[in-house]
Amino acid sequence: MSRPLVITDCDEVLLHMVAPFGTWLSENHGIEFHFIGNDFSQAIRYVDGGEAVPVKESWKLLNVFFETEMHRQYPIAGALEAMQCLGETADVVVLTNLGDQFNEARTRQLVEHGFGLKVYTNQGPKGPALKKIIAEYAPNRAVFIDDIAQHHDSVAGLSPDVSRLHLCGEPRLAPHIPCALEAGHAHARIDNWQEALPWLLDRL
Repeated sequence: MSRPLVITDCDEVLLHMVAPFGTWLSENHGIEFHFIGNDFSQAIRYVDGGEAVPVKESWKLLNVFFETEMHRQYPIAGALEAMQCLGETADVVVLTNLGDQFNEARTRQLVEHGFGLKVYTNQGPKGPALKKIIAEYAPNRAVFIDDIAQHHDSVAGLSPDVSRLHLCGEPRLAPHIPCALEAGHAHARIDNWQEALPWLLDRL
């Protein structure tokens, strides 16, 4: 008999990313991350002058962060306990939007924090990747957890039977991101694991 399946994002769902990224930018590059508004091309700004960092440079800095600074990331409150609880009745995997070259580092990073989870790396919308994972596991039911609304839209279009939870565990970021529930692409929006876990268990 097949088991339920949980497919979860990592950054801002299991581990903080923007906060340690912002600290690193400030300490090493004279750049500040502003948790204001939802236009993130304007969120990363030089301390001197206050000008926005060009998008191309921002992506370059983000890649350097994942290449050299992943040790700065730390778990979202309640995430580890939630994954352990869900793992008692379901298979749990991570679907993270990083290049394949980061798969081993992300897997190792999660193990070091107590998350012994299989990692799938992906680029672009997550719907196609999730559909392949569903085909691989053939679960009797599945849930998808992510902090980015467009991924819920992608999953809803290709795998509408999958329950979808929009969760952003970074409280400074959560108020500023588009909401997948309001857009009609997620079944719930819950930004803390204390409330999210009972909802997930009910869905499974």
